[in-house]
Amino acid sequence: MRQRARAYREVLSLFLALREPSRHLVKDRAALASETNRYLRALASAGVISDRLRDCALQQRVKVQLKPALARPEDFVSNKAADEVRTQLLATLGLKDTYTLDQLDLTVKTTIDQGIQQAVTRFLRSLADPQVVEKEGLKDDQLLAGGDPSKVIYSFALYERQPDANVLRAETDNFDQPLNINQGTRLQLGSTAKLRTLITYLQIAEELHQQNAGLSPLQLQAVAVLPGDNLTRWAVDYLARTSDRTLLPMLEAALDRKYSANPGEAFFTAGGLHSFGNFDRSEDSEVLTVREAFENSVNLVFIRLMRDIEGYYLYRVPGASPALLADPNNPARRRYLERFADVEGSLFLSRFYDRHQGQSADQALDSVVRSVLATPWRLAVIFRSTRPQASFESFSTYLKTHVPPATLQDQDLSKLYEKYGPDKYNLCDRGYLARVHPLELWLLNYREQHPRATLSEVLANSGSQRQEVYSWLFKTSREHAQDERIRILLEVDSFHEIWKAWKRLGYPFDSLVPSYATSIGVSGDTPQALAELAGIILNGGMRRPTISIQDMDFAHNTPVETVVRRQPAAAERVLSPEIANLVRLEMIGVVRNGTGRRALNAFVLPDGAVIPVGGKTGTGDNRFKAFGPGRALVSERPVNRTATFVFILGDRFFGAVTAFVPGSGASGYGFTSALAVQILKDLAPTLMPLMRG
Repeated sequence: MRQRARAYREVLSLFLALREPSRHLVKDRAALASETNRYLRALASAGVISDRLRDCALQQRVKVQLKPALARPEDFVSNKAADEVRTQLLATLGLKDTYTLDQLDLTVKTTIDQGIQQAVTRFLRSLADPQVVEKEGLKDDQLLAGGDPSKVIYSFALYERQPDANVLRAETDNFDQPLNINQGTRLQLGSTAKLRTLITYLQIAEELHQQNAGLSPLQLQAVAVLPGDNLTRWAVDYLARTSDRTLLPMLEAALDRKYSANPGEAFFTAGGLHSFGNFDRSEDSEVLTVREAFENSVNLVFIRLMRDIEGYYLYRVPGASPALLADPNNPARRRYLERFADVEGSLFLSRFYDRHQGQSADQALDSVVRSVLATPWRLAVIFRSTRPQASFESFSTYLKTHVPPATLQDQDLSKLYEKYGPDKYNLCDRGYLARVHPLELWLLNYREQHPRATLSEVLANSGSQRQEVYSWLFKTSREHAQDERIRILLEVDSFHEIWKAWKRLGYPFDSLVPSYATSIGVSGDTPQALAELAGIILNGGMRRPTISIQDMDFAHNTPVETVVRRQPAAAERVLSPEIANLVRLEMIGVVRNGTGRRALNAFVLPDGAVIPVGGKTGTGDNRFKAFGPGRALVSERPVNRTATFVFILGDRFFGAVTAFVPGSGASGYGFTSALAVQILKDLAPTLMPLMRG
């Protein structure tokens, strides 16, 4: 053991000499080589390395760098592809950090086309120049008519479909930070969500076909249709009157179903009434097919379509039934109401916890007092609720400090102290008297006793209080309020089923916002996940692995060289070929007839053949709005603006283009998804060599 330890120390000394020979005694190259040989033999003698490895190492010649290399400024944009490959290597090799990766003698062959990668990167960088923007024809009302072009972040990803995998050909952006815009951000990408919504709709139609296509007309009449399930009602009626009961005609008929685009209706979703608008107001009076609405990205059609999708799942989740709302004595109602109390109470506690995070006990109490009209009895309730063990002297001092003296003249503080003691009112009543949410009063009291409590601890110890605060909801006289809360939870459960369908198709996040607005992008997405979905469609419904690493060559040109090559992986069917092919045609229709027309005929082969382009556009004008009484807009704050085009090129290539402006600066821009489509069109000459290959 001692011999082995000594060998390690000697090797460490040699390592330091090789790294910085000017700081050590060993400066002569011949002496350094001699020392190296001695240490290698010592390692072999100690059993640290084998004799074979020693002999291989002795044959190598070490090049000593006498001066350290000067560090260069990091160019994150130029390294986007390399950084993506390095991230993949960390996961593939099971390494914890890039430092360990850098110690490997490793050469990697990637699938990235270096020429395309560099050319696209140069183009995206050049768009910061107003002259380039004007030259490329981007000074348009729907493009970059306003705002500083240098503040727009662009991302681009291109994949090629191969027999056993989807290979990355280019992935870059012009954001000069390590963050990968294609996959490292959650962005509201607008109407690109209609692509996932359309697929979910067609999958439901396919499921209804499987369930009912074999039934006789008499049996179809007997099919039980649950309340609000418009899709099952349509499927049964369609199958009863059609002579061709095969799947494809039924899917085509589903695309030809019509919805109103009228924005005048208010929709109860996400816990309240919401209104939506169309991008093009000329469509407000239209009644459109699903196909037409997809091509032209009409919001209100997809809001109503999502309502029908929710209606399909509403009573198909475990424990749900129409009796929950129809029968006020149904015992399952209690479970839903308790769940609602738990969920909403946790939401309120989380908000209150964040509000008082970093405040001392006195600061938290003062902030609550400042939020109400300070009357003696109201402050008495707040103080006695949050500090029930405080003495009368502390109580008196607090009230005299925070209530105007004239207001206290006729008050008997001892009676106030006694009247609002901790045993006099329950938590709900205290909240009502104080005009403060009772859970906020409880939280401040809990923090007095547990000043270092985490949010997890607060939630774990407030279960009974959350139920107590909602005790009013359990009364039989509150049937309407109960129905409303149960309906909210049924919607949450329905959207969990929709999320599972989206997740199978590569949706990258762990939940969806339970709102019809999810169909127009409110739940967010990533450009990479959208590109993966396009790949599934192009592959006829098969999910193939996406790769960027072809093979790895360890210790190249040494006696111990080892090459690791990628082995083909099995594909997984996640979508029927009928739906995949139909959606592909609809994406081509978006370019031929709809919002993606700028890309029509953008890719032409030398023989004049046009490569068909398909896709789905999306514009995200994301703002935080606050409304007052009567739904009057009180304040508005821009969050970001996005423009996205997820595309397919012929039968081999697919990807996504995104333009993004974060923060309040987004208010100065008016671009739409047309910008992303135009970027792809401008890149066509750059990409054509790859298309021809």
